[in-house]
Amino acid sequence: MKRFDLSLYLVLDPDLCAGIGMVETARLAVAGGATMVQLRDKHGGTARMIDTGLALKEILKGTGASLIVNDDVEAAVAIGADGLHIGQDDMGPAAARAMIGPDMILGLSVETGALAAAIDPAIVDYAGIGPVFATPTKTDHKQPIGFDGLAKLIEAAPVPTVAIGGLKSEHVASVFAAGADGLAVVSAICGTLDPRAATIRIAEEIRKIRR
Repeated sequence: MKRFDLSLYLVLDPDLCAGIGMVETARLAVAGGATMVQLRDKHGGTARMIDTGLALKEILKGTGASLIVNDDVEAAVAIGADGLHIGQDDMGPAAARAMIGPDMILGLSVETGALAAAIDPAIVDYAGIGPVFATPTKTDHKQPIGFDGLAKLIEAAPVPTVAIGGLKSEHVASVFAAGADGLAVVSAICGTLDPRAATIRIAEEIRKIRR
C-alpha cells in the first residue's frame, strides 16, 4: 500500500525559489508542514533535475514528506524519487507506469471531467486538478475551473485529488469543501520572505478543517 499525504503539496519553481534555492525552500517548507514536494524545472534538463533531486532527497530523509518529480521519468528513476507527476501532454500513464515500476507514486494532471473519469486507478495514484485560478507560474495552463468546477472534477475522479492553480492559505476551506484531499501551492511558498512561516499559515488552516 502506497502511503502519501496530499494535504500540503509544494511545487517548486526554480525562478520563484531563486533567492534561496529550491532545496532550502523545500527544507523550510517541510519544517513548516509541507507533506509532499514536487521538483518542477521545465528548462533545467535531466542532469540538473537529478542533481537537485538528489539534494532534495537528502534533506527530506526522515521527514515523512514525499518527493515527486515532474515529467522527467529518467530523472525520477535516477533519483529514486517517491513518485512521478505527468501532464496530459507528456507520455501516457500506462507508459509512465511501465517505466517507473509498480511501487512509485504516479500523479496525473487533469483539466476536464472526461479526463478525470478516464483515470485508471490501477495505474494512477492521484490526480492534480485545476487550474482553480489563473496563475503566472504556468503560462500554458488551461481555462481556470473555479471551485464549482473543482468539485465536479473531484466527483468524477476515481483516485485521491489535489487542487492546483493560484491557491493560497485563504483558499484552504474552499478546496477541502470541494472534496479535495489537499492543495498544491507554488507562489504561496516559493519566493516568500519566510517559506517556513508561509507554510505554517497554510498548515494551520488545514488543521482547522481536519479537526
